[in-house]
Amino acid sequence: MFTIDAKSLARMAPTLKRVLIVDPNGTAAKLLAESLKGLGVGEVVHRAEGRAALDACREFEPTLIFTEYKGPHLDGEAFAKAVRRSNLMCRKVPIIMVTAEATAASILGARDSGVHEFLRKPFTSGDLTKRVEVVSLKPRNWIEAVGYVGPDRRRFNSGEYSGPKKRKADAPTKGPAADAAAKDQAMRILASAHKQFDTDPMQALRAIREQASTLKAMAMKTSDTSLVIAISGLERVLAGGQPTKATLAEPVRAVVALAAPETRAELAA
Repeated sequence: MFTIDAKSLARMAPTLKRVLIVDPNGTAAKLLAESLKGLGVGEVVHRAEGRAALDACREFEPTLIFTEYKGPHLDGEAFAKAVRRSNLMCRKVPIIMVTAEATAASILGARDSGVHEFLRKPFTSGDLTKRVEVVSLKPRNWIEAVGYVGPDRRRFNSGEYSGPKKRKADAPTKGPAADAAAKDQAMRILASAHKQFDTDPMQALRAIREQASTLKAMAMKTSDTSLVIAISGLERVLAGGQPTKATLAEPVRAVVALAAPETRAELAA
């Protein structure tokens, strides 16, 4: 039997304060809500359709969302993407996708839609607890790009994973190497967001602003004067009216010029 200590439950409490369950099956939603009681869940709201769920996100401001993968008037992937790309207060909260349709396509689709975890039906109380524990106690870096918005996909469904790193590209989590990896990722996203600006201007701008903020913090931390100056130039353009791909070109180029040599070479290719 899976157990969890009182200290961990207390740390999970903020995530369980307001839970939104999105599922066309009212019975399944009720069973999930009952299962969450053992974890000390606060208020629970249930919606059966995607549009109603988005309205609930706006009004209820959930701290945790469970969504079914598919159902009448519900596309879980589309719902997750809509939340992530919205201006909702809850756009970054953990989303756990629940379904009996555990195919490779559904798991990858869930990951790429921006959910944090994938929970197969039928599930035990231990399975549920592991997922909630992971999203509450093991935060993942947030990726704000154009093609993808959501938690870092390299640790997707980590509630079931306890072995070595899933791939060589997995970045370190602490120290100078982690800082270098984060800087490299921010540079890549910045360049990509500018390149894809015309496909989704609103999200591209949001991605550029997020990377500018990330890089500025890194530059201040490492006393990188050149990067501070370059980011300041980018921030001036972002703050001046409505930035365009053309007006952002030079300040983005100036920032990316300070990336690692191998990154610059790849971005220029």
